[in-house]
Formats: sequence, C-alpha cells, structure tokens
Amino acid sequence: IVKPSFLGQRTLEDYPLESLLPFIDWTPFFIAWEMRGIYPTILNDPMQGFEAKKLFEDAQKLLERMILERRFIAQATFGFWPASRSQDDIVLYTDDSRTEVENVIHTLRQQRDSVGPNYALADFIAPPIDGKEGDYLGMFAVTIHGADEMARKFELEHDDYNAIMVKALADRLVEAFAEKLHQDVRKEHWGYAPDEVLENTDLIRERYRGIRPAPGYPACPEHTEKRTIFALLEAEGVGMTLSENCAMLPASSVSGFYFAHPESKYFAVARIGRDQVQDYARRKGWTLEETERWLGPVLSYEPEVERVVAAD
Repeated sequence: IVKPSFLGQRTLEDYPLESLLPFIDWTPFFIAWEMRGIYPTILNDPMQGFEAKKLFEDAQKLLERMILERRFIAQATFGFWPASRSQDDIVLYTDDSRTEVENVIHTLRQQRDSVGPNYALADFIAPPIDGKEGDYLGMFAVTIHGADEMARKFELEHDDYNAIMVKALADRLVEAFAEKLHQDVRKEHWGYAPDEVLENTDLIRERYRGIRPAPGYPACPEHTEKRTIFALLEAEGVGMTLSENCAMLPASSVSGFYFAHPESKYFAVARIGRDQVQDYARRKGWTLEETERWLGPVLSYEPEVERVVAAD
C-alpha cells in the first residue's frame, strides 16, 4: 500500500487545455456523429473516410478556436482519504489516525450464479489491520466550462452543426482531462506507479494499474454516491453542481473514484436481488421504495410484484 502525497482535497483552476490534446480518444467523437470505426483508421475507410476526414478537420479548427479564444475552461478537484473496507462499504477517515469517520461510500455486489467471485468495489480496499499502515481511496471531479454557452450561441445562429460539434469536443476534452489527471495521480499525487510509461493507445485500453469507476456506470450503478464525491471535493468551488436526479452540471463533467489495488478491475454489477436492495436501503438510511427507485435499472425483480407477494 502506497500513501498519497497529500490527504484531503486539492483544486486545479484553469488547467492548460493544450496539455490535454494528446490524451483525446477520438473514436467516441465519431460515434457521436453516428460514424462507426476506430480512429485513426476511420479516416481511410472506403465508405466513411471522406466524411470522417472533413469532420475531423472541422473539429481541429473549432478546437483551436475554442482554445485561442479561451471559450473552454478546464477545472478539477481531486483528493485522497484514509480508507478501510467494512463488508460492502468503504469507510473514509478524516486523517491517518483513523479514529474519526469522515464519510462512507456504499458499493453494490454482483449476484451472479456463475462460478467465480462476485465483486464489489469495496473488495479493492483493505480491511482495517491493527498496527499496519491502512489503505486509501481517491476521488475526482473534472469539468469543461463554456461549452453549453457556446452551443447556445450557435443554436441561436441556427448553426446546429457547430452546436453539436462544440458539445462533442467538450465531451472529448473532459474525458481527456480525466485520463491526464488519472495518469498524474498514478505517477505523482498518489505515486504508486512512478515509472509508468504508456502511449495514448495504452491509456485508452486501460493498460495501467488501478481504476477510476464512476457512479452511474456498471461497477457502481447507483448515482447518489456522486453527492458524497461532490461534498468531500467541494465541487461547487470549481463550478460543478448536481441536479435533483444527480446529473452533473456543466454537462461536460466526469467524476468518480480512484482505486490503486494492483488487482482492481472494472466489472458490471448487473442484476441484484431484493435481499441486497434491502441491505443497501439499511446502509443508506433509505426506505425500500426510495432504494428501488434509485436502483431501478439493476433490479432483478418487479418491486410492486414483490411487495404484493410479501404481503400475501
């Protein structure tokens, strides 16, 4: 276990966009335009190549303009906390004395019938060990300001093409920011992989130690854990907020956790049963109905049907 270079939260204001350009994964950019193919080979595709090249050239011109005119502003907040596993929860502490609980992250466990382990993200954090240095958990929230305003400006000019382009570029930049910051975390801020040397293609394929799962995605499908991330990172300080349904604003934003465990990996929680939903409700301090609402997409049962059966 490697201790991060600092504990608590730090902010990155007006991060240089030029440094993010090498970290852009362009393949999802083309997917956003309903063009299927891997960058850069899509540029020479016999069916889509001509349109793909034109789209890419337009993107480069607009991106250069956004940077020169400072239309896009990149900001981030990230940090690290002493942590330990408590069953399927991750307990965060205020400092390395580990005597005062700062907050708790709640994770969900796979409930597959197949042979092999059923994972929860909490598995990648060490339990409390007497007399030994404990584990840590990182968090991050990154955003690109200015895209929504620029898109609205283009829309008012009836320029739908550039309105869509601005949003697509901002999405690529914020993902690049998340990738760059994660690399800096591995090599410097947490420093558990100081000698890492990877090409962008390796980063896209996640050939590095550690993971950065995001609430709302398969490994942690429940969105309200973003509230804990935003509170601990003081995300409002970099202009990031959450809607009532936990959608992030600005739209081009990414947030999640940092796990350093060498065997940590991405997985899909997939469908979960009523037993785990009841346990999650207890851990979150929610009613069963509220829990079922937030976990709706991953429930393996129909809530109303289950309640009727239970009543009978």
